[in-house]
Amino acid sequence: MPAIPMITSRFQELASTTAFKKGIPNLRIVYTPHPITDRPAELCREYIAGNNPLSNKPMLDEIYSGLVTPLSAIDAKAGFLEREARPRLFPADTAENLMEFFYNQGYTDGNPIILPTEDKVKEMLSATSHQPDEWVGQMRPSPPHEAWYYTVEMVAVNAVMAGAKPEYFPVILAIASKGATSMISSTSSFARMVVVNGPVVKEIGMNSGIGAMGPFNRANSTIGRSWTLISKNLGNSGKPGETYLGSQGNQLNFNNICFPENEEGLPKGWEPLHVQKGFEKSESVVSLFSGWSLNDIAWYSPLPQHEVIRGWLEHFFSFGVTQATLILDPIVAADVASKGYNTKTVFAKYLAEKTGTPGWLYWSENRDNLKKAQDGIEPFAGWLKRGEDAVVPVSRYMGRRMGGSGLLATTENNESITSIHIVVTGGGTNTFWSGGDFGYIGSSSVDFWR
Repeated sequence: MPAIPMITSRFQELASTTAFKKGIPNLRIVYTPHPITDRPAELCREYIAGNNPLSNKPMLDEIYSGLVTPLSAIDAKAGFLEREARPRLFPADTAENLMEFFYNQGYTDGNPIILPTEDKVKEMLSATSHQPDEWVGQMRPSPPHEAWYYTVEMVAVNAVMAGAKPEYFPVILAIASKGATSMISSTSSFARMVVVNGPVVKEIGMNSGIGAMGPFNRANSTIGRSWTLISKNLGNSGKPGETYLGSQGNQLNFNNICFPENEEGLPKGWEPLHVQKGFEKSESVVSLFSGWSLNDIAWYSPLPQHEVIRGWLEHFFSFGVTQATLILDPIVAADVASKGYNTKTVFAKYLAEKTGTPGWLYWSENRDNLKKAQDGIEPFAGWLKRGEDAVVPVSRYMGRRMGGSGLLATTENNESITSIHIVVTGGGTNTFWSGGDFGYIGSSSVDFWR
């Protein structure tokens, strides 16, 4: 049966590359104006009755023509089109011209790079026992996009460009091996975060103390920047308007919040993040997170820190948030531990169980329950009687996880699983902490890539 897909114009590149990947590169597609999310039905009908914003032809005519016009030989062509292979080396030129070339080709993050000469790439490769042509992984800007595969040498090229030292390379390979782009194509301007644990932190001189999350340490900065360049050049990501559609973008994409956990600053009984994820303390590990934003909190009052954090979590709101990551200064972690929260897990469980949901948020996202409340059905009716803005005793941070995603599938169960992650970093100079909507993606061994 003939069919014509209709897609908003902002996703033209995604639609065409997906059709290419599926073996139908000449698929007939009709495009509507963008956006259509939350737009009234009347406006959407006007869109259909109007013109395709890309071809400027009447949309209904295109739909009709696409359905009844016989397929030409070109239209009927199926199978993957061969891509032109990229050259391994570019022609010799001046450093200034090559810098401009890399920038114009979209190979940079807008900042100057270190030119990846053969000698510099060879030096980077000397830091791993893996062969230059060994496959590291694959990456794409979103699940429907075409995945690009990359080798150890390709990752080394981008590590050089980012200004990384060879001794950082196993950490960068570990990040690359997860196959998670730092530049998701979503219109909602995602960001990424990477936390490093284990002996490698001291070995390569990463900073987990004063200014750990600031622009003060070469390892922290260039490892994170490498992830950005890998995503752009090896992950088919980061082309504004094509493979990147973040409406405003995100300043966190520059080096993706890259820092190590301050394991020496952990209170007694608090396990490092990688140990919580199933690794040995002696192993070196990277852990990746995905989210949108961080809030920086400095609270000076007699109120204990654990109560301040609970209050913030209860009222914190972000796009679809059912997850949170807390980045605590060692002073804050010590204060929390002194109140009886002798492990991260115990503290996270307390936070998940004791945080409710602001009424305006709960009722707007649970219209069926609002109807039950209005019909006098308990416990919803009792909650609503407190006022539509009163906190509802339902946590957003408990529930069963979807397989491997780090996101919550439901909160309607009794499992004591929380979506709150806790990391400790900083120099212990202030009762300062950060919290945000970052969810855990996964971890990868650094030692494997030595």
